[in-house]
Amino acid sequence: MPLHGARAAALLAWVNSTNVCTDPLDDLSQLRDCNVFIRIINKIHRSEEGEAVREQPLPERISFIRGFLQKLCKHKSAAESLVSVQELLDGEELALAKVAVLLLYHASMSCRSPGDWNEFDYKTQVELASILQFVLDNEESLNENLEMFLQRKVPPPFSSSSSSSSSEERSPLLSLPHRREVRFLELKRIASSSGANKYVRPMLSGPPSSPMGDVIQTPQFQLRRLKKQLAIERENRDELEVELAENRKLITEKDAQITMMQQRIERLALLNEKQAADQQEPKEMEELRDKNESLMGRLHEALKQCQDLKTEKAQMDRKINQLSEENGDLSFKLREIASHLVQLQEALNELSEEHNAALSQSQEKQGQLESELHSALQEKKCSEEKIEILQGKISLLEDQLAKLGEGSAQQKGEVLGDVLKLEELKQEVSSLATKGAELQATVLRLEEEKQQREATLQSERGRFQEEKQQLGGLITNLQSSLSENQRVREMLEQNLQGREAEAE
Repeated sequence: MPLHGARAAALLAWVNSTNVCTDPLDDLSQLRDCNVFIRIINKIHRSEEGEAVREQPLPERISFIRGFLQKLCKHKSAAESLVSVQELLDGEELALAKVAVLLLYHASMSCRSPGDWNEFDYKTQVELASILQFVLDNEESLNENLEMFLQRKVPPPFSSSSSSSSSEERSPLLSLPHRREVRFLELKRIASSSGANKYVRPMLSGPPSSPMGDVIQTPQFQLRRLKKQLAIERENRDELEVELAENRKLITEKDAQITMMQQRIERLALLNEKQAADQQEPKEMEELRDKNESLMGRLHEALKQCQDLKTEKAQMDRKINQLSEENGDLSFKLREIASHLVQLQEALNELSEEHNAALSQSQEKQGQLESELHSALQEKKCSEEKIEILQGKISLLEDQLAKLGEGSAQQKGEVLGDVLKLEELKQEVSSLATKGAELQATVLRLEEEKQQREATLQSERGRFQEEKQQLGGLITNLQSSLSENQRVREMLEQNLQGREAEAE
């Protein structure tokens, strides 16, 4: 089964957006040498680790890429079964698309902010958002589902034709404005409580939402990103602890060597004293003296190395303690922010349910008003037609009465009957006119009520959209705070690496 054309085009557009290619690619098959994937990995990690691999044969390049992807999956076997070595060697587009999907997911988790996706057109953002949301929802079962997702057409979470309607469905429009204002004040209080306001900057109006921005700002994505960053922090801490344990082992070995040397020096010193007492300096004594001087030089050198290692160990201990404290702070912040995100999501879900109920009632009431208005207009139209017919009859009878006014008595009697008939028609016309006026008033009342209802709905919709943008601003500020913590941690790591290089 061929790849889904729109998704393949979106993945290719994302690959071109990384600017690792000299010329833009126009087909997934151009990725079969895996060099572009290695460049993307280097750009994500901001290193040149993979440059040497690009000069090696294709199997080694594929092994490097698979090793990188294994770090992203929860189980190494998942990456092995998800991306086949043979399929990559054969250059199958489905396998290339799978690698692109995993790199897109990792890049969005690592270094993309919502505004960075505005370089793509709306259609491409829709497809990229559907891919990212699919990975989020199916992370535990990508082996079974990713291949079908890339080959068959699955409705994306966003579409240009339903963007406004879906936005309205997700935007709770309540019938009680004052109650909704109180609910949003509660959301702001939740987001600013328990120290979270230390990391939230003053709220600003955010840019217009986009499909990728909507996915990235969801609590599910934010929580997944925070967990990933915390896992990286833990991995760095584990590596430093392993290095510290090796340094401690080396120091222990050096201490043992120093102890052995000191014992040998003591034995040589005793022998030297004995020879001095005998006042003899044979050739063996000279050799022992030379050995003693040599051992003393080695001892001093070993002592200096030991002191350097102890100093380095103390520095490493301080850095480990500092990183451990920072990891503890990040863990606390993660739990705190995750708790707030869950509360915000629950509150949004509650508002959505209330909005849906209010919207259903409003639509039902509006339908009833439109039905009543239609019936009133029909009845008014019928009354007007009857009035026109009766007025025509009245005009005809008045003409006949005028012609027969001077006729015989018999004719006058007939004319009298027509006059009575005429009076009845005038009364009926008057009654119909009164009823028509009442219908006209009813129609005006119904139209006014309909306009008021529509104005209320529009106002409520605008209020909810504004509140939704403010909530998005809160989440963005929380993410900015976490990015700032990440930047500080990277600076500490760079300082640590520099000091270690100087020590070596």
